[in-house]
Amino acid sequence: MIPMTLTRIAEVVGGTLHDVDDPSTEVTGTVEFDSRQIGPGGLFLALPGARSDGHEHAAAAVAAGAVAVLAARPVGVPAIVVPPVPQTRTNSLAYEHDTDGSGAAVLAALSRLARAVVDDLTATGLTVVGVTGSAGKTSTKDLLAAVLAPLGAVVAPPGSFNNELGHPWTALRATRDTRYLVLEMSARGPGHIAALAAVAPPRIGAVLNVGTAHLGEFGSQEVIAKTKGELVESLPSAADGGVAILNADDPLVVKMASRTGARVVFVGSTPSAAVRAENVHLDDSARASFTLVAPDPGADGGTRSIDVTLAVHGEHHVGNALTAAAAALECGATLEQIAAALGGAAPVSAHRMAVQTRPDGVTVIDDAYNANPDSMRAALKALVSMARAGGTPRRTFAVLGEMAELGEESVVEHDAIGRLAVRLDVTRIIAVGATRPVRGLFQGAVMEGSWGEEASHVPDAAAVIALLEDELEPGDVVLVKASQSVGLWSVADAVLGAETEDADPAVETEAAR
Repeated sequence: MIPMTLTRIAEVVGGTLHDVDDPSTEVTGTVEFDSRQIGPGGLFLALPGARSDGHEHAAAAVAAGAVAVLAARPVGVPAIVVPPVPQTRTNSLAYEHDTDGSGAAVLAALSRLARAVVDDLTATGLTVVGVTGSAGKTSTKDLLAAVLAPLGAVVAPPGSFNNELGHPWTALRATRDTRYLVLEMSARGPGHIAALAAVAPPRIGAVLNVGTAHLGEFGSQEVIAKTKGELVESLPSAADGGVAILNADDPLVVKMASRTGARVVFVGSTPSAAVRAENVHLDDSARASFTLVAPDPGADGGTRSIDVTLAVHGEHHVGNALTAAAAALECGATLEQIAAALGGAAPVSAHRMAVQTRPDGVTVIDDAYNANPDSMRAALKALVSMARAGGTPRRTFAVLGEMAELGEESVVEHDAIGRLAVRLDVTRIIAVGATRPVRGLFQGAVMEGSWGEEASHVPDAAAVIALLEDELEPGDVVLVKASQSVGLWSVADAVLGAETEDADPAVETEAAR
């Protein structure tokens, strides 16, 4: 965060100073919602959580070096206090623990502070890049950070810090040295992306796809498309430098071109895309190589091209890479810089298509951080592609858990995934969990292929681990995938002999400390 006095912060957020001896004291460190992460010169956010209220940790945060606390009530140490406000769909963070509006108040203040900082930095050269979509946001965010890094200092969120807490928290990581702020933008309903865009207005915005993730919360794919399009509606006009990067291979994304005054750049595999991939092929680890084709600014209507080999696994990353390349081109990168950056951009965020091989040749694809129908299909295709490469087919195991938040279509979508696994000729499918959607996945596999014992339905991760210990043979390939709440990365860790750790923090109310 840029240095800012307590007086100025109070003005920006609409708060009052309490127990502050010197209002001219500056916050020079980071803004944190976990008191254990506070360092000298920091600002602590007092948010309510499931296990404790952040206000109870205010004194510890100050003792650890915090200059002050952003709070909803006096806490006995230097604080900027903002009055409680009513919760809304875009400021509540689904806080069942925010019974008095204190969490909503602190979040609203945090957003105002982030906006003030971003406005200040934008005026001196910061470029904000936003990315949204039903699938691939985090992977694309990581690729964006990689391709922009040769052009200047980049700030991007760790993991999936993409909601009304993680978004401003990430924006406040920017300093005077930051040239590019890359932000992943999620939504649980209409208005959410518009609200995030108001916190840190992007100049470049990318929409990856419109799928069925969170269908239970949105109600229909059309509502999802309307919500994702809030990003391009927030962009500046073309005359003011606004750029919308849209996936030409997704009809619902293509339609968003009419919703923005920004200049539109289409990316994809279709020949009409300005930035496109040609000659795509995969190696024996399902890493894609392709020819990147882009407009040549020195030739009227001409193009230029370069060969790219990705370090990440799965053909679905080609579209993510095209989006990152298009954004980098808009920021002045050369094709050579982009190809080099994409070629060196290994997976960054945990449990997302992380591929490791044991000494006996068993390969594990840990994609257990999250799941929706689109990403599940992509992961299954990557599993099969990896197993078939190299001339000698390898046995495949698909360990699949529930895809959450699909609403009334949940059983149908899970059934379709089970049937797809059969059609892709996955050797062994293991459905994990006791829920009705998971039973639907198992039944879909059985009905599609009459597999009998080749498809299994087990209650939990422990049962999967025991089954794999009995059945895995050298050279097998194992995919582990489910929504984050299932926690199936423990299976991947067990197969690899690693100690299980929590996924990267997902900015939840439980993290208030």
